[in-house]
Amino acid sequence: MSAEPIMEKIMTEQDPIDLLIAIEEASVAPIRPEYVEGTVIVPPQPNNQHNAGAFRLAVQFFTAGLDLAGMGNGYRGAHQDGSTMALVIPDFYVLRREPTELDEAYRKAHKGWYPIDMVALVGEVTSTNHAVDTGAELGTYAAVGIPVYVLIDRHTKTAHCYTDPVLPGDDPTEAYYKTDEKVSLGDPLPLPAPYPTLDTAPFLGD
Repeated sequence: MSAEPIMEKIMTEQDPIDLLIAIEEASVAPIRPEYVEGTVIVPPQPNNQHNAGAFRLAVQFFTAGLDLAGMGNGYRGAHQDGSTMALVIPDFYVLRREPTELDEAYRKAHKGWYPIDMVALVGEVTSTNHAVDTGAELGTYAAVGIPVYVLIDRHTKTAHCYTDPVLPGDDPTEAYYKTDEKVSLGDPLPLPAPYPTLDTAPFLGD
């Protein structure tokens, strides 16, 4: 007697949002993991230089009159079928708009994550996980169409302004930025209008 093969799923796929919640709850130390390219990423605890530098960059946007600059929010990017592509928490960002009632409803429905189409510019400052910020996360921001990605790479001591995101097909892992404006840390980093040229000197002491 032979058994018939099971043709139905025996369990549903877990939503990455629920997976991150489970990891947070299981951790003894406070963490806020992210989800990029199908992988859960638990960023290392940033040191004071990382946080102070990111804050000083965010302040430069405020000083230039960009009141929608901020830090701390989490954003969800989705595939065309509506499933979760990415869950990211940029070190700093500039929004396209103040959160609307629809944005807040989206955040509630997705357990704390705003829609990533709110974001016009994202910025990351590398820690010991610099390969994520310069690889998978860079590609993810391009895949969801973030127009400007500012990267402070403390590993190579360079600052980058990535623009012109390209998604050549349906595979988000193939996305990239066509343009990379690169300077050495300490030099001013030009950004496209309406953004200011950023002073990267706060990272010279790293």
